[in-house]
Amino acid sequence: MELRHLRYFVAVAEELHFGRAAARLGIAQPPLSQQIRQLEGELGVALLLRARRRVALTEAGRVFLDRARDVLQRAGSAAIAARRAAHGETGALAVGVVVSATYGLVPRVFRTFRARHPDVALSLQVMSTGAQVAALRARQIHLGVARPPFGDETLVADALQEEPVVVALPAGHPLAARRTVPLRALAGDPFVLFPRDLRPGWYDFVLGLCREAGFQPQTVEEAPEIATAIALVSAGSGVTLVPASVQEVQREGIAYRALAAPAPRTKLIALRRPGDPLPVVDRFLAVAREVLARSRTPR
Repeated sequence: MELRHLRYFVAVAEELHFGRAAARLGIAQPPLSQQIRQLEGELGVALLLRARRRVALTEAGRVFLDRARDVLQRAGSAAIAARRAAHGETGALAVGVVVSATYGLVPRVFRTFRARHPDVALSLQVMSTGAQVAALRARQIHLGVARPPFGDETLVADALQEEPVVVALPAGHPLAARRTVPLRALAGDPFVLFPRDLRPGWYDFVLGLCREAGFQPQTVEEAPEIATAIALVSAGSGVTLVPASVQEVQREGIAYRALAAPAPRTKLIALRRPGDPLPVVDRFLAVAREVLARSRTPR
């Protein structure tokens, strides 16, 4: 028994006329009659009562009609679901995100994606770049939103965003009166840094910038998260370098200032496994690029 047998039977049962059913199906009447008899032979029961001018359903035919309609409806739904999954409109998507991205790009992308694709189960996990790489290898997440370096050249990296690095100063700091701050001017300040074992990429990036500017930063505090680092800066413990998007965290006692040219920049990248084509990942990245392009458009 095939789905076409069910479609043919339903057409005849609803039309109660072989000629009209054949026209509806776009086939000739003799093959239609042959297919219905083949179906009855397979089932071992008569589904239709045939007379010269009249076709009627048997009791078995009435029961079979209900079930046939249900099977066809389910098959149609399955086909629609498969097509939607192939276009990234359904399914599940687990995304790992570095905490610094949760202040700018990611909230806008997630809101837009959820509004457009409510049937995708989208989950967000805040984790370091290193943790994202491990989670991708273990197939615990489908996509990572990270900052380089990520230390695994087997992964595919797509550029999402590039933004300046800024300095967060205590509001009463003498340099807070300036519009831009030369990085070298921070040589005498204590730094609030992220622990290297938790954020090795950003830790090495900041130290590299300071060394290029001619000094080794004096670490006075270590903060596991950006929110903690900002709180320590506002309390006057020291200064710290953060991506420009972190300026959305407004806190009393904090002054964000651009670094003087040539101002360093940091990238946000999307990480995924190679040879792992997931339409829902492509759909998410398309939304991310659209949101970014819109945010760069002058208003």
